Amino acid sequence: MNHLFLKRFRRLPSVLWSLVAMVLIAGSVHGQTLPPVRILVGAPAGGSTDTLARALASEMGRQLSRTVIVENRPGAGGNIAADAVAKAAPDGNTLLMSFTSHAINASLYPGLPFDPVKDFTPLTCVATSPSMLVAHPSVPARDVRELIALAKARPGQLNFAIGSVGSSLHLAGDAFKMQSGVFIVNIPYRGTAPAIQDVLAGQVELMFAAVGNAQAQVRAGKLKALGVTSATRLAAFPDVPAISEVLPGYESSAWFGLFAPGRMDTALAKKMSDAARKAVASPEVRRRLETEGYIPVGNSPEEFSRFVQSEITRWAKVVKFSGAKPE
Repeated sequence: MNHLFLKRFRRLPSVLWSLVAMVLIAGSVHGQTLPPVRILVGAPAGGSTDTLARALASEMGRQLSRTVIVENRPGAGGNIAADAVAKAAPDGNTLLMSFTSHAINASLYPGLPFDPVKDFTPLTCVATSPSMLVAHPSVPARDVRELIALAKARPGQLNFAIGSVGSSLHLAGDAFKMQSGVFIVNIPYRGTAPAIQDVLAGQVELMFAAVGNAQAQVRAGKLKALGVTSATRLAAFPDVPAISEVLPGYESSAWFGLFAPGRMDTALAKKMSDAARKAVASPEVRRRLETEGYIPVGNSPEEFSRFVQSEITRWAKVVKFSGAKPE
């Protein structure tokens, strides 16, 4: 009897290991049959939103033990990608990497085919990107205070280069004009690159530009930084004042956030949000974002939801003031 028990006991580990192996293989096969998670981006490949999405996708894939891919659906200020996600099943397979235009478009575009609040589940704000108010070196103003005085002395004689009508950088300029009471003419361009080139050439005096796009020219003395749009000064440019030091309450950083379709199951939404937030907090992703001039965030879904709704309200006032229309 004892001999038989010992014989069976000795065999038990191998049986258990066989069962474990079967479970692992089954789990592996199941994982392989899951479709990839798609992060839709409403902007072309190579741009800021696309770069952030790809940085996030790689680490999110590790967190979820799934393949995460980025799919570009540019057009209509991000609305094409947003509409696709709004109409997608809330199963965690389709996400949206959106940007400030998600809030701006709520008032810029009449009759959107989706509700920018109800049709989405906010997961986290991935990062923000402060901007700089830059000027050609010939502009006789050393800071924001002097620029406001100059613009009031020369109403309509100074120009802002606008990379894209209705963009966060366009409306950063209009928010500046609304709060300061100056009249500066907007000169629209088809893209940031030609806009900044004309400021460098002195064809246009002023521009709001992402820090990442302007910092090299500022450091080289080819552009003059008058102020930054963040609430406080940037560590990379401690001598450049925040515009809010002259215009209290002024802030206009671009933001990039991850959304899922609306009506997503609470547990699944938490799982996707946790994966995204852990990805943002990972040393590799943080280092990459900071190197390219972004400020990593990774806030909670509740915080991000409140932020988006406040942004929709805030930008509606600026859109009304600017009279901007979709291109």
